[in-house]
Amino acid sequence: MRKFETVEAVAAPLDMPNVDTDQIIPARFLWRARSDGYGELLFNDIRSETDGSKKPDFVLNRAAYAGAEVLVADRNFGCGSSREHAVWALSDAGLRVVIAPSFGDIFFNNSFKNGFLPIVLPEARCNELRAALARNPGAKLVVDLEAQEVRGPVGVNDGFAIDHFEIDPFRRELLLAGMDDISFTLSQSETIGGFEERYKAAMPWV
Repeated sequence: MRKFETVEAVAAPLDMPNVDTDQIIPARFLWRARSDGYGELLFNDIRSETDGSKKPDFVLNRAAYAGAEVLVADRNFGCGSSREHAVWALSDAGLRVVIAPSFGDIFFNNSFKNGFLPIVLPEARCNELRAALARNPGAKLVVDLEAQEVRGPVGVNDGFAIDHFEIDPFRRELLLAGMDDISFTLSQSETIGGFEERYKAAMPWV
């Protein structure tokens, strides 16, 4: 898992509340191996027509938002099933961050385990951000995990803004170090081995 570095990238507004994991990646595609990639299937059923052609009005199909690495969404993003594939699809499509007022709990936890950053900002602020990004297609946001800030400008006509976000300190350190739970545990093998030796010496009968 790569280290999470400051993201300065195009941000796309998604004006849809309660986006569930089946909308993010439909269940019929979950048989695919992780190595096959899921990016091309992101939002498949709401992004594409039944014949496979792209809907021109869907935000990620618009040229101004090409290469977006930040998605500013509405409330309860990632609700629904526990499929980790939803995070894979977002990440494989090049997205690094989703900003929303709230998230489905399992999606939120899965994100951190895959080096993906979900940021919670107040609903009113998310609404303002989406509106500003819609007024200024192609505008960029800066997501600074170390400083725990989302920074503008979001566009020429919208000025400069700084939003502070909260994140669990341990999760923040893992993202900055490019570690998941397993790699962190392995990095502590010497400490764990020392504990086991001391435990064995103190309680040889166990």
